Amino acid sequence: MKRIGYLGPEGTFAERAARTYAERIKITEPVFSPYPSIPETMLAVLQGKVEACVVPVENSLEGSVNITLDMLAHEIDLPIAGEVILSIKHFLLGRPETKNNIRVLVTHPHAFAQCYRYLRENLPDVEVQLVSSTAEAARRTREAPPGWAAIAGEEAGARYGLAVLSPEIQDSPGNKTRFLVLSREPVPATGRDKTSLVLALPEDRPGGLYGILGVFARASINLTRIESRPAKSELGDYIFFLDCMGHAALSPLREVLDDLKGHTVMLKILGSYPCAPGVDC
Repeated sequence: MKRIGYLGPEGTFAERAARTYAERIKITEPVFSPYPSIPETMLAVLQGKVEACVVPVENSLEGSVNITLDMLAHEIDLPIAGEVILSIKHFLLGRPETKNNIRVLVTHPHAFAQCYRYLRENLPDVEVQLVSSTAEAARRTREAPPGWAAIAGEEAGARYGLAVLSPEIQDSPGNKTRFLVLSREPVPATGRDKTSLVLALPEDRPGGLYGILGVFARASINLTRIESRPAKSELGDYIFFLDCMGHAALSPLREVLDDLKGHTVMLKILGSYPCAPGVDC
């Protein structure tokens, strides 16, 4: 693995996550390629343009990145090969003379939500323009007339020549984003692994999900995340994303997954991969 795709342009948190992963697994002379959207980033792996990609999947303040989950469930078959968790610090960026005369704010929707308290108190009447990434917000602000500002990381500000107008404007100092690494090849068990899967129940009935969760509980397998998403069929139909401890090829999770096949109408193993450093697993 040498080529890694990420949600661009240059300077995004996804790029930092990609570089963090490459350093962690000691890739020699990695090549990083930005893509304009999460679907295009993931499809670049399927099309052989890169060997792996890094995409955001959840944030501690705003929850899941729905397009990532939907792509994993419905559009692609790529195993998750790893995860990266980054602390996210948002900065208000722009030209120095803009600080007291901000008329337009360029931001990614999640960044806007993660800084909502600051914006409500300090920029309540500003015009907001939404873009595909924080680095794209910084890039557009660099090319815009005076009076424009962006929410982005400090690295993006430096890369696009913007001044810090206000540092660390996120609503919580514990703001973190989890990224997934997708590749064409699964990774072997390491002894401290996590498995992600998505499933659908055969019918909507009382206790249906409880029965599924009980299979994990009886095997003493810890579930670290569970979330529902529309199944994209009928209103009220849902699929469930689960993260759990263990590797799908090893006991006891292997037997649990075999058991689940008889209780679900869809069961897709998204990947077994090493837990991020610092995660208790």
